[in-house]
Amino acid sequence: MRIDILTALPGLVEGPLQHSILQRAGRKGLVDVRVHDLRSYTQDKHRQIDDYPYGGGAGMVLKPEPIFACIEALQAEAPVVDEVIFLSPDGDRLTQPLANTLSMAGRLILLAGHYKGVDQRVRDTLVTREISIGDYVLSGGELPALVLVDALVRLLPGVLGDATSALSDSFQDQLLDAPHYTRPASFRGMDVPDVLRSGDHEKIEAWRQAHRLEKTQTRRPDLLK
Repeated sequence: MRIDILTALPGLVEGPLQHSILQRAGRKGLVDVRVHDLRSYTQDKHRQIDDYPYGGGAGMVLKPEPIFACIEALQAEAPVVDEVIFLSPDGDRLTQPLANTLSMAGRLILLAGHYKGVDQRVRDTLVTREISIGDYVLSGGELPALVLVDALVRLLPGVLGDATSALSDSFQDQLLDAPHYTRPASFRGMDVPDVLRSGDHEKIEAWRQAHRLEKTQTRRPDLLK
């Protein structure tokens, strides 16, 4: 999988890509994440990427020229792009099923908005999908882009040490995850449930399933509907 991230703040994006699962996936050649500075696609001497909104109002809007130039250059390299995704609070909610679907793509372009967003002509012409990570507003789309990248990359075959780990995550089957324990078996008077130490995998699975249902019913009953 190749993922291109367009941003006004490349330094904010590049750091997390050098750590943990994202770094290991890149070193294994399982994903190729490239970060593009929108200022590199400007034509004026001030490298201006934003301007005041027509009609007035607070904030600045990302200009269309550098975004069009960047995306068109990337498409010229390899015309087949599965999705051009704009990270926006008014996009479709990122869910595990959506992450599962996007993880099967060969190439994605992610546009991280900033300031008051991007010129609407970008959204109307270039963007094929808009995604939100929640009902709140951040300073820009860089962190949501990283959230999306992490959600996708961990699903790629060979990224996680245990291939079945991602399949048992919360939301994979509309249930939250069960409690997890590790050594020591007893800590400050709190003991690991006997069933988890029994070695009986059938009982362990039944225990986990019961706790997943209970937690989902308590915390996210909407998922059970």
